[in-house]
Amino acid sequence: MNQRFVITQGEFQVSDSEGDTVSTLLGSCVACCLWDPEAGVGGMNHILLATTSRNDLACDFAGVNAMELLINGILKRGGVRNNLLAKAFGGASMIDGLSGIGQANCAFAVGFLEQENIPCVSKSLGGTTARHVVFTPTTGQVRVKAQTDNIITPVERRAPPASNGLELF
Repeated sequence: MNQRFVITQGEFQVSDSEGDTVSTLLGSCVACCLWDPEAGVGGMNHILLATTSRNDLACDFAGVNAMELLINGILKRGGVRNNLLAKAFGGASMIDGLSGIGQANCAFAVGFLEQENIPCVSKSLGGTTARHVVFTPTTGQVRVKAQTDNIITPVERRAPPASNGLELF
């Protein structure tokens, strides 16, 4: 029976059952899809904040943890680390002028894959669009649906008027 798994922020899912899919919705978050094409096993994670700061020092613990959980889940199902291939998605700038979280998440994902010698065979990172990603773990097939390329500009909050001229008695 084909299963459809939906993951959200901080989650991951691994499968070795033919026809299963894993999906998620991404804005500034990133998702890495990893699979071993020889073993027919793979999975996807959803990383909210790959890098955090403590005492003015950058820490990649959250991103590294998310990637290692995914890799270990694949290895437990018979995957071989040297056979892993990757596809990476997300990291959009969803709100104009609000931080570089999306860019930082993209940099983490690409950097981690390079450092771990996992070939990234396809990616859709950055931009200003949300993405709906559907991944088939046994084959590595991905379908991505992106929203229109609109930048959401934050609304400035204005102070309420001192008086509206109406007097109640």
